Amino acid sequence: MTIGTKRSLQDIVASLIKEFSKTASERDKLGGTAKKERDLIRQSGLLRLTAPNKYGGYGESWSTILHITREIAKIDSSLAHLFGYHFLCLSSVELYGTEEQLAHFTKETAENDYFWGNAFNPLDIHVRAEKTANGWFVNGKKSFCSGASNSDRLLISAQKNDGSGVLIAVIPSTREGITISNDWDGFGQRQTDSGSVDFNNVQVNDTEVLDAFQADDNNVFTTVRTHIAQSILIHVLLGTAEGAFEAAKNYTKTQTRPWVTSHVAFAIEDPYHIYHYGELFVKLKAADALVQISNDVLEQTWMLKQAITVEQRGECSIAVATAKVQVVQTVLDVTSRIFQMMGARSTSAKYNFDRYWRNVRTHTLHDPIDYKIRDIGQYTLNNQYPEISAYS
Repeated sequence: MTIGTKRSLQDIVASLIKEFSKTASERDKLGGTAKKERDLIRQSGLLRLTAPNKYGGYGESWSTILHITREIAKIDSSLAHLFGYHFLCLSSVELYGTEEQLAHFTKETAENDYFWGNAFNPLDIHVRAEKTANGWFVNGKKSFCSGASNSDRLLISAQKNDGSGVLIAVIPSTREGITISNDWDGFGQRQTDSGSVDFNNVQVNDTEVLDAFQADDNNVFTTVRTHIAQSILIHVLLGTAEGAFEAAKNYTKTQTRPWVTSHVAFAIEDPYHIYHYGELFVKLKAADALVQISNDVLEQTWMLKQAITVEQRGECSIAVATAKVQVVQTVLDVTSRIFQMMGARSTSAKYNFDRYWRNVRTHTLHDPIDYKIRDIGQYTLNNQYPEISAYS
């Protein structure tokens, strides 16, 4: 379904989620690329969400992107990750590129329903770029490239051999010299295509290089990419836990047997089950409240564009970090504790309920909240904003 029809955005998302839910558990077991599901996202027109109306897009805000990401995560956290990262990569053109590049790549994406993949990973510095007469040659291997498989455009980064910094560029995923490997073997997020990408003398043209603002050390706006990435993963995590919570409630209501000494007729009458569900509900609501605050601050920060100050960027860091801490602590508790209410039979492989925990555990290890709490403590006690980095 494409934009311009009478179907509402809400209907399009609901239709996709209904389709994804039919195979989410089995696809989690299989791993690999969710080609059919990614094509359904392409056909839905949702990859154009942030494109202006003049390009056939919706002109939507980050709040909408994050909401849809979270809705998808309730059913399939891998697809939610890929969906959110598409917009993270696309937004990087506005952060690092020129107005002409932004118009070109946005229009191209909207017209062709291109899916963007990631080969950016700023912590991986094993890819090098050498200057040529008309651009650059890129060589090396990049790890943790979420969404690279079955993508149409790749956001890439490489260390410049001349020592002048980092090359950031957008190139076709099928360009000669690129090898996308399906070697992601994590126990969670199995369909995020988060394997490695090899570059063998890959030509990058000067027009594909995003370097409009990189030379300006005072450009704070480019560093807001960190907050976008963090916010996307926050919504993937919280949506996953909300999906687990609903699945557990349904199982407890329909399958769980009351414990032999509980002296109740049904599991839903067990006072311990009632207590645990009530407590987890409160934790989820608390996480949701902090996430809403974080969303509002991110939206306000993004709208400032080049006018953003270090202080405003710092306040956004604290809002996002606060939400991240609450969300991580909550989702790990929810996805683990649900088994206490569902009972031993719920651990059967046929239900695959462990996928919720595996997925959130995998994500949370990529960004330890110990350092988020440290940053928040420094802000609270010593009025220090978090160090500007790829994670804070």
